[in-house]
Amino acid sequence: MDTLTSYFKKVPKRYYRVSAIVVAALAVLLTVLIVVVINKREPLLKGAIQKAKEKAAKDYQLDLNIDSAYFSGLREVTFKNVKVVPQGADQLLSIQLLTVSVKIFPLISGKVKIADLELANASLSFIKKDSISNYDFIFKEKDSTKEKDSTENDADKKPLNLAKIADRMVHQVLYKIPDNMQLRNFEVSYNDDSLHQALTIPQADIDDGHLKSTILVNQNQATWYLNGDLKPGKNELFFQLFAKERKVEFPLLEKKYGLKLNFDTLEAHLKKVKWKGEDFQINVGGRVGNLLLKHRRIASNDVIIPNALIDAEILIGKNYIELEKSSEVQLAKITAHPYAKLSLAPHKTYALGLNISELNAQDAFDSFPIGLFESLEGIKVSGKMKYDFGFFLDSKKPDSVKLHSSIQENGFKIISYGKTNFSKINSQFTYTPYENGKPVRNIIIGIDNPNYTPIEQISPLLRNAVLTAEDPSFFQHEGFEEKSIRASIATNFKEKAFKRGGSTISMQLVKNVFLDREKTLARKLEEMLIVWLIEHNKIVSKERMFEVYLNVIEWGRNVYGISEASHHYFLKRPAELDLGESIFLASIVPSPKNGLYRFNEYGGLKPFLTGYFRLIGTLMANEGYTARDSTRSYGFYSVSLRNAVLPTATVTDSTSTDNGREDLEREIKEAEKLLQDLFGKEIN
Repeated sequence: MDTLTSYFKKVPKRYYRVSAIVVAALAVLLTVLIVVVINKREPLLKGAIQKAKEKAAKDYQLDLNIDSAYFSGLREVTFKNVKVVPQGADQLLSIQLLTVSVKIFPLISGKVKIADLELANASLSFIKKDSISNYDFIFKEKDSTKEKDSTENDADKKPLNLAKIADRMVHQVLYKIPDNMQLRNFEVSYNDDSLHQALTIPQADIDDGHLKSTILVNQNQATWYLNGDLKPGKNELFFQLFAKERKVEFPLLEKKYGLKLNFDTLEAHLKKVKWKGEDFQINVGGRVGNLLLKHRRIASNDVIIPNALIDAEILIGKNYIELEKSSEVQLAKITAHPYAKLSLAPHKTYALGLNISELNAQDAFDSFPIGLFESLEGIKVSGKMKYDFGFFLDSKKPDSVKLHSSIQENGFKIISYGKTNFSKINSQFTYTPYENGKPVRNIIIGIDNPNYTPIEQISPLLRNAVLTAEDPSFFQHEGFEEKSIRASIATNFKEKAFKRGGSTISMQLVKNVFLDREKTLARKLEEMLIVWLIEHNKIVSKERMFEVYLNVIEWGRNVYGISEASHHYFLKRPAELDLGESIFLASIVPSPKNGLYRFNEYGGLKPFLTGYFRLIGTLMANEGYTARDSTRSYGFYSVSLRNAVLPTATVTDSTSTDNGREDLEREIKEAEKLLQDLFGKEIN
């Protein structure tokens, strides 16, 4: 202290006088600036409002009306009677009172950070009448010719930087969250010709970052509570949504999109936002309790997840978005690490992955969501298991798609079956096919049915034709053929539509015998799991599976099993089928109801099928299943449909026939490429 005092004594007095003059001058300058700003702020506010009105009208065709706007404090602005009306549509937004104050220091650097917000008596109404809505402007694209000079050189454009865009968007959201908020009587509603839904917020407050709010659904139909801790300055947000005395439900989603969704509690947590080198990193977490889902594409019944947690690490680079492998999902006793990456440059690539660490096999089955896999409910197993999945697709080289999926087990054993006994196909059982959700008839699969045909009584030509066309490596794989699945993915990607499924004979058999025919995500996953259980544990032999398959699959309208099929088309027994008849029957397995469309009114096959016969026949000859045909027709011209089922000229000339022909020709080309890949050689 003495040293410091002695130091100041040595400073010349004239320096103190100069410092005092500078400080006084700065004070006077700051005072003048404040006076100028105060005097000019009202015109500046009016100018800003006018620009906002012009921009809303020009860019979004919105009429913005404000009865009054004024400074109600040094840094506080009040707006009264604000209305937003899309041109030619119903009113979208109405606010009776809005008061906003901003922080000074962020404002100096050009950033607007809301300090306090007061909102009273406001409504946001989404209205759709017939095909016109008051929110169409949200989905309209701006006229690009108005936003840039037509002479602009594309080379002068700055490259897209996803990391910077994400940083800007996140912080724009964070900066809009006030430190303190008082909201009273705010309603959000949706109305169309048949539906009305409204959420009313009578009160919501943020007090020094602590959020408390009450939400009424359709007046007093239900009461929700949204609470949380908001620390936008530290890049941390936590929200919790729950209901009083019942679950949180979204009737609008169910009525509008057929999605039934409800839960007890939903939590979301923004934990971390930071730069990691040139990449932008976001860490988010979440938890949902007692979640119920139902949608025709997900499952045919309610799917219930008692408890699920997620901790996601998202990395955003200049031209990619990645869900990092360190991310974690917990579903009861299952801990999974998902991975995903979308890269935009130099062209689009897609990567997906999933790793489930080793756990007790029974814990895995017990952790499945209730109602997801009905046939597995109650199953008892022992041992351990883990799962690994990987996928990569380059949009420029879709045929080189990479796929890996494996369940690794250690001492896995089925102790007892649950709801469904998967070994039932080892003995006689009753099969019930369904059409449009209704049973067609009961079919005994066994010797009590005179139409049942053991495998040794089925023509080898038919057996090998079906194997060649449907699943060439059936007797070698364990239920899945990755080459076929990869080829299917590549085909579907190139066609931008689902054209090929990649199902093996094992998968088709499980779908027919154990599952309903509804095309849902749950059924597909269940199908794959049952196939693994049957094949990996050798519950049923391959020969028995193939025999049952040929006796249960559909071969025409109300035609089931190879015995009915051979009699229906050719008045023959399965053992008597020749090469041409066998290849024809193999051709209709993917679309059995259109079997008769392949024939003309004279009972002969239509010419467009010659390519298919050449393909399957050549492949069978290459494998030694039949003699090589120098004409490459492989029995095509010898196939003759029995007279009783001959199609009429009207049927054969119908539009549906033409469409079937186009589809089949496309299938032939796809099948040729697929089978070449599977056999690993050219077809000649």
